[in-house]
Amino acid sequence: MKAGRKRYILSFLLIFILLGLVIWWNICSGSISLTGEQIRQILLGDQENGTAYNIIWEIRLPRILAALLLGGALSVSGFLLQTFFGNPIAGPYVLGISSGAKLVVAITMIAFLRKGITLSSWGMVAAAFLGSLLAMGFVLLVSVRVHDMSMLVVCGIMIGYICSAITDFCVTFADDSNIVNLHNWSLGSFSGMTWQSVRLMTVLVLLGVCVSFLLAKPISAYQMGEAYARNMGVRIGLLRVLLILLSSILSACVTAFAGPISFVGIAVPHLVKTLTKTAKPLLLIPGCFLGGAVITLFCDGIARTVFAPTEISISSVTAVLLVPVVLVMMLKKRRGSL
Repeated sequence: MKAGRKRYILSFLLIFILLGLVIWWNICSGSISLTGEQIRQILLGDQENGTAYNIIWEIRLPRILAALLLGGALSVSGFLLQTFFGNPIAGPYVLGISSGAKLVVAITMIAFLRKGITLSSWGMVAAAFLGSLLAMGFVLLVSVRVHDMSMLVVCGIMIGYICSAITDFCVTFADDSNIVNLHNWSLGSFSGMTWQSVRLMTVLVLLGVCVSFLLAKPISAYQMGEAYARNMGVRIGLLRVLLILLSSILSACVTAFAGPISFVGIAVPHLVKTLTKTAKPLLLIPGCFLGGAVITLFCDGIARTVFAPTEISISSVTAVLLVPVVLVMMLKKRRGSL
């Protein structure tokens, strides 16, 4: 067996082992701890009522699945944006795309709730997608005038701050109690997930990830340069549009259901590249999805257990754990350019 293939197998095996461990940990832990025997009985159907049954099936499992799906979506979205801009620190949170989605969702929810209408899951996703496209469009307009990628990232951060400030203003002066609850969502949280939400996000996320995987070969050619990609028959304009749409759909889905989650989209693709020692999209797209799922679920477990029963924002946890990864990545990139 070739060394490269062996490394790929071992890398994915490690990710699957970590995935199993964090899933089990999140099922067991919380403000109410459950034993392995209790969990076994509930999952096998030997116990179909009681507090423990409701905790697992109605609270923890939907939340776990949501964290897995949305964490994977965020990581793949980050990988697509890094490919599009050719920059390893591009991501939906840094470029202000998540903040744009958050702003439009918050404004839409406020407008609907003041009329006594509850926004459906599809409506939230649509609003988040619109906000993502608007923020992405602004970043693209700036990129036409600003060719320095570091300045482009700074512009994206400024967009994010403006959108977050407007969102906070809207939420702060809201009257309805349902609107005030937007504050927790605007900080990033997987609490309150339902099976209906999980079913919808499963369709959207898996569709987006599958289409991204089918584009692995064109993306691989695009990574080698536009001239090479054109010679390989890749339609550059169409590929760019698809990268924008897919990254916006995936990041919008995350923001609609869980609010903005920081740094997962930047750090995870880098971690997966370091682990697998490859830049092949055919391996990185599923690797990013699984790696993002593992890290997001791990961070969510910390967010809800460290100060239980009080829950902290998941973005606070991801920032503490993943910012050092981004800093190391930037230092290596700078050292390599010297």
